[in-house]
Amino acid sequence: QVQLVESGGGLVQAGGSLRLSCAASGRAFSNYAMGWFRQAPGKERECVAAISRSGDNTYYADSVKGRFTIARENAKNVVWLQMNSLKPEDTAVYYCAARFVVQATGVVVAEGRYDSWGQGTQVTVSS
Repeated sequence: QVQLVESGGGLVQAGGSLRLSCAASGRAFSNYAMGWFRQAPGKERECVAAISRSGDNTYYADSVKGRFTIARENAKNVVWLQMNSLKPEDTAVYYCAARFVVQATGVVVAEGRYDSWGQGTQVTVSS
């Protein structure tokens, strides 16, 4: 398994931007598909973005398409979530997750398929 540490959360006004980072340590990062999830108070955790091992394929939830961008740099063991045009409904704890996969091009969306999780970082968007 890999160990994951998120950073970059904070308080931002609606319309603003934040970039979340997830640093991975442990086994070869390039063997893992990665995902960003979020959980708002009283709601279930949802996948907002995911990226394949190779970085060639990505997934975005409809609610964030066109505003969020997921990217990774395997040489640096890091995955980012660039969040633009933030809305109050984006307020949540954001988690980074990793899953060991064989296929380089597949993305993983289902929460239950992920093996490793970070501790989460709070994002608060004020109106």
